[in-house]
Amino acid sequence: MALDSFKRDYGLEGRDQHEIDTLQGNIVSTFQSGCFFGALLAFPVAERIGRKRSIMIASLIFLVGAILMTASNGRLPVLITGRAIAGLGIGAVSLIVPVYISETSPPSIRGRLVGIFEICSQFGGMTGFWINYAVNRTISEGTKTQWIVPLAVQLLPGTILFLGMLCCPETPRFMAKKDNWEAQRRFFASYARCLPIIHTFVENLPTFQFKRLFQKGTRNRIGLGLILMMCQNMTGVNIITYYSPRIFQTLGITGTSTKLFATGFYGIAKTLGMIVFSLWLVEKVGRRNGLIYGAFIGSLPMWYIGGYVFKADPTAALKAGNATRSGWAYLAMVCVYLYGFIYCATWQGITWVYCSEIFPLDIRLLCVAITTADQWLWSFIISRTTPYMITSLGYGTYMFFGALMLLMGVWAFFFVPETKGKTLEQMETLFGAPSAESEAEKVVDDEKPVGMVHVENQAAEKSGRWKITRVLSA
Repeated sequence: MALDSFKRDYGLEGRDQHEIDTLQGNIVSTFQSGCFFGALLAFPVAERIGRKRSIMIASLIFLVGAILMTASNGRLPVLITGRAIAGLGIGAVSLIVPVYISETSPPSIRGRLVGIFEICSQFGGMTGFWINYAVNRTISEGTKTQWIVPLAVQLLPGTILFLGMLCCPETPRFMAKKDNWEAQRRFFASYARCLPIIHTFVENLPTFQFKRLFQKGTRNRIGLGLILMMCQNMTGVNIITYYSPRIFQTLGITGTSTKLFATGFYGIAKTLGMIVFSLWLVEKVGRRNGLIYGAFIGSLPMWYIGGYVFKADPTAALKAGNATRSGWAYLAMVCVYLYGFIYCATWQGITWVYCSEIFPLDIRLLCVAITTADQWLWSFIISRTTPYMITSLGYGTYMFFGALMLLMGVWAFFFVPETKGKTLEQMETLFGAPSAESEAEKVVDDEKPVGMVHVENQAAEKSGRWKITRVLSA
């Protein structure tokens, strides 16, 4: 939306600020609304046809939306429809991919692998920022090509995802759930030679029951996940991610190319933050400490930005013809980058890892669907209200989110337990769920006895391999 050609062709020029805020909010937030419904609808599909095929279908839905956006030709309703359809695909992928990773990886590297997924996500966003800058510098604003190229580039990652999934296996948990033991055997032969065929990682799962959501040890995890996803958005990251050129304008940055250039470095800062998270912080510092440190340290840049805008009022200075920038202004820009780095090194990755690993095995996908939809719901709320907040509150916008981050740090200190290094099965004990043994006894008492195999496993320290400690059969 920062490109002059886009503003011209989609009627964003010659309007008052309130109309511009409304149009920008509609264009941006429609995508998040699609993501919300995509995350919810993906659950029954992934449970029925599997994780692999669900990801492939989601990528095709995204491609349909990207094609509509590219071919919208200045028609705002077509653009918004395309963003909503693309959001359906992205929402589904944001749910299924972390679950796919969790179900195909050992606990010792599970957080790091989910972090790599987030690195790729941030790298895609960073690439989008720089593509906008490149087309603004190299393609004339007098042609539609300037905004068509950034929209058309979306087709490339969607196509790669679809084709790449053709080479990936279905998760062993889903294969076990469907009693597809031959496919499970092929999975271990090809991808997990270190594991025996009988393993708790692929043991047959109980039949799903909706009432499981409200049982002791489950409802507290769902509540924790919902609050985490809400807090992730209330850090204020999306006010910069979705409206970064406008944010830099409030700091006194002028010119479309300059604002896009500054935005590109914001993308680099976020990507570097995700790399630090994935390669070091997630398994060294842990989930709980990362959230606490990220909240308190990440609030500092927000407080400075708000204080600078309050003191210098760069927007009013620009209207008065004063385009000079002091060292304090450049420091405010650095704080934007520092904030993006801290956020991605902590709250961005940790929330997704946490919500992909804490839920009970038999209903994990449903629980992740609920928390993922919650994430997109709050993303929609923030993206829809941000233009009005920037216009009405000014410096208060940054101070508002800075204060919220302090409250999040206090909440994480008292209410978020550490899950680093714990197996998916050990989460049951951590969150106070009934023991697996007592549940198994109930099943044996209520059902026709057919025998049972109990497997105890242990993650080998500092490696991505498992080993069997003992097997008890009856």
